Amino acid sequence: LGWEAKLKAAWLMMRPRFDCDEKQCSFPQAHTMSLLRQNTCPMDRTERFYRIELLIKRQSGVSFEQLLAELEVSPATLKRDLQYLRDRMDAPIVYARDENVYRFADGAGLSTGAAERTGTARRHELPGVWFSEKELHALLTMHQLIAGLDDGGVLGRHLQPLLDKLHGMLGATGTEAQALMRRVRTVNPARRPVPSRFFEEAVSAVLGRRRLAVSYYTRSKRSESERVLSPQRLLHYRNTWYLDAWCHASEGLRRFALDAVRAAKVLDEPARELPLEQVEGELDQGYGIFGGARQRWATLQFSPEAAQWVAQEEWHPQQQVKVAADGSLRMRLPFTDPTELVMDVLRHGPNVRVVSPPELAQRVRDQLAATLAAYDRKTSA
Repeated sequence: LGWEAKLKAAWLMMRPRFDCDEKQCSFPQAHTMSLLRQNTCPMDRTERFYRIELLIKRQSGVSFEQLLAELEVSPATLKRDLQYLRDRMDAPIVYARDENVYRFADGAGLSTGAAERTGTARRHELPGVWFSEKELHALLTMHQLIAGLDDGGVLGRHLQPLLDKLHGMLGATGTEAQALMRRVRTVNPARRPVPSRFFEEAVSAVLGRRRLAVSYYTRSKRSESERVLSPQRLLHYRNTWYLDAWCHASEGLRRFALDAVRAAKVLDEPARELPLEQVEGELDQGYGIFGGARQRWATLQFSPEAAQWVAQEEWHPQQQVKVAADGSLRMRLPFTDPTELVMDVLRHGPNVRVVSPPELAQRVRDQLAATLAAYDRKTSA
């Protein structure tokens, strides 16, 4: 299965944990919700099947006592699971009496490539969705990356059941799971957090295709205004969430920073639908977060020192890069509003020069002169 299908199936696998009731769970119904929150509901049968296979593959053999300890089931239940895997799932599980362990028959636990090289049987996998240990680790890493975008815990609480399921398939205890997650760290400097209640309203409006009433603070004017928006899409850019929407007050497509929203409410009125091609054409053609109607091209010359890093960076999807014999680099890229491009040029200081257009070079000169003047005033004071 492809990754998309596997992820969809993984979400579906969360349902047994929430469908747990007195018929499916031995715990009293009065404690069901608290147990679900604490992730103490017993492992379901599907989880046990995957866990048994993973344990055998990981250790190349596991004893009956180890399986009992890992799965926390009765010996009778474990015997039934092993028998079901052999008879119904065609799992080539054999019992090695001399070592007192269960393992896969020769070659069945090998990867597909290794099996082909050695001429042994192909690797056995359960039908339906199956995540290898590497894929499980990749999903856990992805969860940490998502958590780095999630200030108010909006995404986290919805993804928690999937995280619990992944930990269950890996057989990680609470302490082990915490240690695993600490191996991946995301750092988001200059992040502008969005209140969770406003983020959820924006997401609901985008996916539900409903209009959104907002109270929006415009920093450049230092004023707050009431607007009705038809959301088109969400954008996460440089550690900040934005909402691309049709503004019914200004009658045009606009990009709104969600951290500047002071109030938000989803309306019953359907949103005005615009082709995504139109949204992309109007808002994505410029450089960075700033849009504009008139597209121009800039040429930047980087020193050999800066070129070592810039050569690996994407400043714009349409950029054109050429490295000279001396190691310097020339980049040509489109822009509409020069604001963010000037900021990125200034970030490289003396290691970059604006070749063209002249008005962009002048803008950088003006910013540098203003910066030096600010320092001169401070020194004089």
